[in-house]
Amino acid sequence: MELVIVGRFHARPGQEEAVAAAFAEATPFTRREADCLSVAVYRSLRDPRLFYVHSRWPDEAAFERHAALPHTVRLIETVEPLLDHPLDVARTRQLA
Repeated sequence: MELVIVGRFHARPGQEEAVAAAFAEATPFTRREADCLSVAVYRSLRDPRLFYVHSRWPDEAAFERHAALPHTVRLIETVEPLLDHPLDVARTRQLA
């Protein structure tokens, strides 16, 4: 059953462009992964420090492989200290 990842990322004041740049750098690599069904990064219109990531994977194993890839590790290492909250990523499945 398909796995959907939803991440919420709220940048510290003044760090929003660094977060946007980190996503811009990593997302093309993710899109080229064989198991990535889709990935999109969104920025709030009302709060420019707030970002969301929505990605779809065939299963948990595919996402785990993605999470271990160098571009994903680098993204998390770059973005995590720029946030004003702990990492907030949910693994979900679509309701019928």
